[in-house]
Amino acid sequence: MSEKPLHTLDPNNWAQSHADYLFNYTITRVNNEDLAKDIVQETFLSALKAKDNFKGLASERTWLISILKRKIIDYYRKINSKKGKAEVRMDFYEDGENKGKWIEERAPSSWGNEAEMKIENAELKSAIDTCVDFLPEKYRMVFLLKTVENYETEEICNELGITPSNLWVIIHRARHQLRKCLEENWFAK
Repeated sequence: MSEKPLHTLDPNNWAQSHADYLFNYTITRVNNEDLAKDIVQETFLSALKAKDNFKGLASERTWLISILKRKIIDYYRKINSKKGKAEVRMDFYEDGENKGKWIEERAPSSWGNEAEMKIENAELKSAIDTCVDFLPEKYRMVFLLKTVENYETEEICNELGITPSNLWVIIHRARHQLRKCLEENWFAK
């Protein structure tokens, strides 16, 4: 005997019931109205395709938000892919005959200072590690799990018994403390 689902889907009313909420959620994350509308439409399309997989354990809106979050992540993965990076233009030379914008992947590599850069990178890594060590235990743990280990927010929250909003406050405070520490111990040199 199977459990009766607690929630049901009503695709005919998704636009009326959830479009504004999904749009407002999306616009704060992508900061582009047309893109936000497209992502919400893609969310509805994906939800229609996946409606048979809906078990009714979450509310309709919660289920749609989970699909929307994946669509937003997919968008950022796409623009950060190698293909997307190929179109990023950068200044390589500030003057001379080669002055101008270069497509990042086609910009000439730097010459002759690899050893100096390796030393500088090692020193920066050491400074970052030291600053991370100075963070309060909870800040350090949340910061490392989220930004270094790439754990999902939900996993971290479940593991540490905190809310997602609390996690983001901790991340913000940890980054602020790290920036301050680096400004005092690295950039001031």
